[in-house]
Amino acid sequence: MVLRLSQLFLRTLREDPVDAEVASHKLLVRAGYIRRAAPGIYTWLPLGLSVLRKVEEIIRQEMTAIGAQEVHFPALLPREPYEATNRWTEYGEGLFRLQDRKGADYLLAPTHEEMFTLLVKDLYSSYKDLPLSLYQIQNKYRDEARPRAGLLRGREFIMKDSYSFDVDDAGLDASYAAHRAAYLKIFERLGLEVVPVAATAGAMGGSRSEEFLFPTEIGEDTFVRSAGGYAANVEAVTTVVPDPVDFTNAPAAEVLDTPDTPTIETLVAASNQIAPRAEADGGAWTAADTLKNVVLAVTLPTGERQLVVIGLPGDRAVDLKRVEANIGAFLPMAGEIGLEQAGEEDLKKQPLIVKGYLGPGLSLDQALLGAESATKLLYLVDPRVVSGTAWITGANEAGKHVFGLVAGRDFGWDGVIECTEVRAGDPSPDGSGPLETARGIEMGHIFQLGRKYAEALDLKVLDQNGKQVVVTMGSYGVGVTRAVAALAEANHDDRGLVWPRTVAPADVHVVAVGRGEEIFQAAEKLSADLEAAGLSVIYDDRPKVSPGVKFGDAELVGVPTILAVGRGLVDGVVEIKDRRSGEAENIEVDKAVDYVVNAVRNQ
Repeated sequence: MVLRLSQLFLRTLREDPVDAEVASHKLLVRAGYIRRAAPGIYTWLPLGLSVLRKVEEIIRQEMTAIGAQEVHFPALLPREPYEATNRWTEYGEGLFRLQDRKGADYLLAPTHEEMFTLLVKDLYSSYKDLPLSLYQIQNKYRDEARPRAGLLRGREFIMKDSYSFDVDDAGLDASYAAHRAAYLKIFERLGLEVVPVAATAGAMGGSRSEEFLFPTEIGEDTFVRSAGGYAANVEAVTTVVPDPVDFTNAPAAEVLDTPDTPTIETLVAASNQIAPRAEADGGAWTAADTLKNVVLAVTLPTGERQLVVIGLPGDRAVDLKRVEANIGAFLPMAGEIGLEQAGEEDLKKQPLIVKGYLGPGLSLDQALLGAESATKLLYLVDPRVVSGTAWITGANEAGKHVFGLVAGRDFGWDGVIECTEVRAGDPSPDGSGPLETARGIEMGHIFQLGRKYAEALDLKVLDQNGKQVVVTMGSYGVGVTRAVAALAEANHDDRGLVWPRTVAPADVHVVAVGRGEEIFQAAEKLSADLEAAGLSVIYDDRPKVSPGVKFGDAELVGVPTILAVGRGLVDGVVEIKDRRSGEAENIEVDKAVDYVVNAVRNQ
């Protein structure tokens, strides 16, 4: 059925919405695809739904091709399954929680691992039932503190999540590989460039994890890649660790007066004045010779606030995302946490910490243990702090630093954590060359969950020997609404959207330009003939709208082919324009349909 603009529920805007920061947000609202209902929550209008459904269909086709079967769960779920896996607590403030009239607890699902696991447990009990892959395309909810960028980071969004169930790890490997290949096909068909990168599992848990990132400057994820093929989210990058140093003959550490040196810059300058180093020993001191100790405040899912000290080379900065991704192994419980630099109120609870002069070893532990109401701090170090390395660092006394403090001899640590910024030029962990950095939007994420959820929810089957075994699982997500936004980011110009034909709301946009009745009659017939030829058509049949507005709307809406019926009709021609290239041709009216059909088939 031809979509007539005179009847279509559509209102385009000339100005960008005031809350829009990125191109996709601006253009999807201006072109009448979505409307804001609340912060991070959007209403889908007819044109937007058309694009969304085409994205969903491509995903469904590729999931079906690997044998996955579609189900559909409620978005409103009871508390109990999530409590069994501890995610009722672990999700922290990111979870939408509510109660019914009887006081029973529910949540709006951020993801459905528990429900898939329980469904399979309810219906299957034998190895003969496996392998199995199930998926759904469903609304998800996360209480984002700062929803932004339109569909790219919202509180309500649509995701395709699928789950594989296998008897053993070999089966999981096969299911994971099948999903990975399907994802690459999905993004290829959508026309989205993605880079698969190694990632951390985070709160999901499991062994192996990969993200599919769409490279763009507005992306919230930073990733790295090398010329030799290494690619990883910065949270998953591992540092090339230096070899330990023999400290047998290392001189004793020495505390020196370093007044007014609370920063690395002032410390380096003072060090080169009061304790200059000979060229034979390495020359002038630099920030890389210093060990800075950063105090972070961690808010656990329970609400408890805990201080952690991170020791790292002074020429590096702490990357809070990397710390957040890796610190769970050192905390008393897992889950989503809050992380920030410790403030004045935090430091007051540790009165013997001297701001700007904090250091490990020496008197730190003893001083803290001896202070009233103070406790020993968790002390973690960057992987570059290896045994035998010597440092200039704080002496835990105002105006004093210790020189030649040797790791493993003069101080120890509670653990090693990947915590520093990853820089362009850093060596690749696999030796494939220096790293380059880029930003991207996460379009998909796949996990080898293993047995975490199956064990928590007691999902077992009888194996070939009649013995009960815990099922091993994989989890695989694609952001469906996020894909629409990413496509808009990748396909627009200064006039509006330029949709790939695979997801465009129509194949051709027919525009009747002029006042003569013969123009509208010709446009009407062409629209009907195009539809009869199997194409989807938007027809701008508005009688009292200027040509400038009609052409402006056509370019804003972004259908791949624009067919204009206007003054050229007297010469028996219409104008057919390719929206992406901007190239236009005058084509005879009786050849116009075949011309457009061929253009569609050849793209």
